Amino acid sequence: MQFQRSSGVLLHVSSLPSYGGIGDLGPAAHEFVAFLAAAKQHIWQVLPLCPTGYGNSPYAGSSAFAGNPSLISLEFLSDWGWIDGERIGGLAGRSGNVDFNEVEERKLPLVFEAAGNFLDHGRNDPKLAKQWIQFEEFCRAEASWLNDYTLYAVLRRQFNTGAWTAWPEPLRRRQPEALAQATAEHSRALAQERVLQFAFSLQWKNLREAAAENAIRILGDVAIFVSMDSADVWVHPGLFELDEDLNPVSIAGVPPDYFSPTGQRWGNPLYRWEVQAEQGFGWWIQRIRRACALYDIVRLDHFRGFDAYWSIPAEEETAVNGEWIKAPGLALFRALRAALGPLPLVAEDLGVITPEVEALRLELGMPGMKVMQFGFGSKGAHTHLPHRFTPDTVAYTGTHDNDTTQGWWDAANKVERSAVEAYVGPVGQRPVWPLIRALEASVAQLAVVPAQDLLELGSEARMNTPAVASGNWDWRAPEASWKPELAARLAGLAEVTDRDNDPLGETEEKK
Repeated sequence: MQFQRSSGVLLHVSSLPSYGGIGDLGPAAHEFVAFLAAAKQHIWQVLPLCPTGYGNSPYAGSSAFAGNPSLISLEFLSDWGWIDGERIGGLAGRSGNVDFNEVEERKLPLVFEAAGNFLDHGRNDPKLAKQWIQFEEFCRAEASWLNDYTLYAVLRRQFNTGAWTAWPEPLRRRQPEALAQATAEHSRALAQERVLQFAFSLQWKNLREAAAENAIRILGDVAIFVSMDSADVWVHPGLFELDEDLNPVSIAGVPPDYFSPTGQRWGNPLYRWEVQAEQGFGWWIQRIRRACALYDIVRLDHFRGFDAYWSIPAEEETAVNGEWIKAPGLALFRALRAALGPLPLVAEDLGVITPEVEALRLELGMPGMKVMQFGFGSKGAHTHLPHRFTPDTVAYTGTHDNDTTQGWWDAANKVERSAVEAYVGPVGQRPVWPLIRALEASVAQLAVVPAQDLLELGSEARMNTPAVASGNWDWRAPEASWKPELAARLAGLAEVTDRDNDPLGETEEKK
């Protein structure tokens, strides 16, 4: 798909300076939309919005379909009349990094309390009557994933583990009698979980509408693999490479690369692609349909894996002793297009990309990605510099997996620093905005800058370090970051580089 020339900002929802210890879909999110509009930015890129699992990673979610209850705004729940404002008064303010303990121990209990209040009063309270009707409609429309996910979430709390493989045998094997008994025993908790998904959906819908009023499009992320500890694998074990005891036979990752000399052992179960194909790729069609309902543009993480994926024996401790296995590639995307029509997809094609992967991307007409930080190490890396870009590109200074650009510069070697200054001129130890200007001036259709780079922050603001298990995903933007001066600076750059356009609409020249 061809996008109109545009630019935007990468900032996960959890990184907003919201009330309650974590960024959410409340006032801070709407303030950020107002900033993007003032800055003439038309893309807001977020990471997966799923409930997080191990290490709080949005790429280790407990569902490929559900929303993260931690991102629900208690302020908006209070405005709706679901919970008294005094009940939420003692939560953390809007400064500091994400406090996951605060979220788990204080915020989420209040979110569940609000859901319980809505269940108790929503049907009969005239002020909540419209929302109750919307809730019932939501439950009907999303039943294909909602009912299974809510039961998984309730059982996960009951057994105090995300490892459904450790649950009692009748439940881990989803025996109908056991599922029926659990559903009957936990009817109230299941209803609360459905309410939480409805609240997330409604707040997300309102935020997207506010963005759309300013022609701001949400670019969302779909991780190619799902977590073993997820509702998806529990509900559909036959779609994954599991043995008779429901344990993984082989797992996902990548071989040794720029990020790690031993590769990355992600641990996700691999797909039984032959079974997926026999079923017409129905699960994938449902997944991409859901993604397109959440986002305007969908980034396919690890696009490489749709052509061939790195298969690691489950017993291996690193990713070194794996092998490349062919994936369905074009057959999958033809099935998606046949079922869903033309799709607004972007391929995350970073790393070692083979001619076959590049041919698949070009055949599908998807833009690929370039990251400027990668471009200065050697001549072979110059494909990541603007003079080598092609229009079918989504270009970045860095991504959530990179250090911030200032942090990268601070750690860069002499060769890299000399290359930067040869490219953009002297930077005086502040390379970020010269690189942003070079990025925006390129021919790439879409140019996206992490919020940390807009703020010229160092390594302390890094979002994630691949292959490092802890200490990630907790960065939040400082309060009052979105200053009018910053918006004006971005707006001027968008105007002079002709990026003040809706990426899904017509350019000014065509109007």
